[in-house]
Amino acid sequence: MEKMTIPITTEYIKLDQLLKFSALAEHGAMAKEMILDGIVSVNGETCTMRGKKIRAGDVVTVVFEDGTVEITVEDG
Repeated sequence: MEKMTIPITTEYIKLDQLLKFSALAEHGAMAKEMILDGIVSVNGETCTMRGKKIRAGDVVTVVFEDGTVEITVEDG
């Protein structure tokens, strides 16, 4: 499992924006597709809301065919 830490300087970042910012999604449509496909979870629960607010301390997990990426969001 690959682990990443993403610092944010705002109160929150939307889930689809986080996927783009972390370079797991090349563009917004790809992020939306990943979320709707059910391969993204937030704090251990599958999330299908692309506008979900991700705050410092949240953990986002993306399960790909060839592995899993875990993103921890922290205050920047």
